[in-house]
Amino acid sequence: MLEQIGHEIWTVDGSMVEVLGFNYPTRMAVIRLADRRLFVWSCIPLLDELRKEVDSLGKVAYIVAPNSLHHLSIPDWQKAYPDALVYAAPKLREKRKDISFDQVLENTPNMEWAGEIDQVVIQGNLITSEVVFFHIPSGTVLFTDLVQQFPKDWFSGWRRMVAGLDLMLGSEPSVPRKFRMAFIKRRAARASLERVTAWPARLVLMAHGELITEDAKGFIGRAFRWLKV
Repeated sequence: MLEQIGHEIWTVDGSMVEVLGFNYPTRMAVIRLADRRLFVWSCIPLLDELRKEVDSLGKVAYIVAPNSLHHLSIPDWQKAYPDALVYAAPKLREKRKDISFDQVLENTPNMEWAGEIDQVVIQGNLITSEVVFFHIPSGTVLFTDLVQQFPKDWFSGWRRMVAGLDLMLGSEPSVPRKFRMAFIKRRAARASLERVTAWPARLVLMAHGELITEDAKGFIGRAFRWLKV
């Protein structure tokens, strides 16, 4: 199930999640830190086989919800790994008061993974506050929902029409139109993006879209070109 995409980073796809009549695929990443503790990003349902594979890599220490939309599987992981620390994206703690979060992610890397993983809170969006991460050893930038792409035949009927209008079916991943419109504080968003574009990216991983393996920095620039206008 787990697929290694770079040095000390693995990814795995999960089951579909329905949101407002649309089926979205899910994807999780696992990063192994230098002390062999595991950083779990955007966790998916914890099946027995997946748990065995994860446990073979190291100790689950950090369970991270990277935005206020990816949180459904956290309770299962928290139950399975009660000693792990659970981190919430900004505004998620208020949304999921039933989950006991240890800390809210900020605009600087947490001390537990500083030096190996950098992070930026993308500011100014009404829909979600997303934390974008950069795994330094593998050169991987991790986006959750801000960048997406679906195959042209993924949706049908009116859903395909809506997805097309939302810029989710393009030739390469892009920022959906609804998120673009939700950036009401563009100056703050541009300041956040400057930190992302400064990273020496080699790969771009997203929850909904294919892994970007070529010209990662150029891809990020193209995906957010509209924000600079």
